[in-house]
Amino acid sequence: MENIQHTIVPTNGINMHIASIGTGPVILFLHGFPELWYCWRHQLLSLSSLGYRCIAPDLRGYGDTDAPPSPTQYTALHVVGDLVGLLDHLGVDQVFLVGHDWGAAIAWHFCLFRPDRIKALVNTSVVFSPRNPQIKPIESFRKSLGDDFYICRFQEAGEIEDDFAQAGTAKVITRFLASRSSKPPCIPKETGVRGSPDPRSLPSWLSEEDINYYVSKFNQKGFTGGLNYYRCLDLNWELTAPWTGSQIKVPVKFIVGDLDVTYHFPGVKEFIHNGGLKKYVPFLQEVVVMEGVAHFLNQEKPEEISAHIYDFFKKF
Repeated sequence: MENIQHTIVPTNGINMHIASIGTGPVILFLHGFPELWYCWRHQLLSLSSLGYRCIAPDLRGYGDTDAPPSPTQYTALHVVGDLVGLLDHLGVDQVFLVGHDWGAAIAWHFCLFRPDRIKALVNTSVVFSPRNPQIKPIESFRKSLGDDFYICRFQEAGEIEDDFAQAGTAKVITRFLASRSSKPPCIPKETGVRGSPDPRSLPSWLSEEDINYYVSKFNQKGFTGGLNYYRCLDLNWELTAPWTGSQIKVPVKFIVGDLDVTYHFPGVKEFIHNGGLKKYVPFLQEVVVMEGVAHFLNQEKPEEISAHIYDFFKKF
């Protein structure tokens, strides 16, 4: 880990922290919530040893990257803009792209907006979601999963932050990372995260040291930056109207765990396996469903995920 370099790069009006290691073709890794560049630590070490230059930023609002104050500054257009600016600053024309969770959503948008900058994509957990012009995302979630569904609960600025503060950062991080339930996560208003039971023990792939690293960074920044991505879902829907019906035109491998909560959202399995994903992602080359693996697959099964990434990218 001590060989990983940490630098601050100016891009798109903010300063972005990146972790990088290695030389060769560039792989850009995009993390999710509530995570940091750190969730890719295993892949950075593994793939840099195989001849790649691996770069994992803290996305806007996270870790040692700036967190603009306005929630409307966290749209997919802002975040992809940060990444394009990052590549321009580094003098990198094209990258291999890897995403997880919110990073996967951003990766899909990156390929939609600027396919010229992406050689190929390995995306994990969050499937491509074609824009439905008939209904906004939050209304759709409320209808299908209810007001207590975590994405709906994240909408009200300040409310969930208060709950997280009462629960404590360590409990919030542990509650998310250690969860193995495939049911859509709900946070009842009455009990919140603060009232949820603590996991009996940490999973084998997650150490106290890992938790402490996340806690140290989220204690500095708070969770609002990360939560603002959820608060921009409807705004993203409005801004991406010109891309309605557009396809992802880069080569793609998609990986998901069979215990991943996102795999069990209504309609997702059918979309993946009955041709919907292939319709919108015509250059989809492979779908991998990992047995007995939950949402944070890049940390739970680091060697397998690194091997999947390498096996796909080495073709190009």
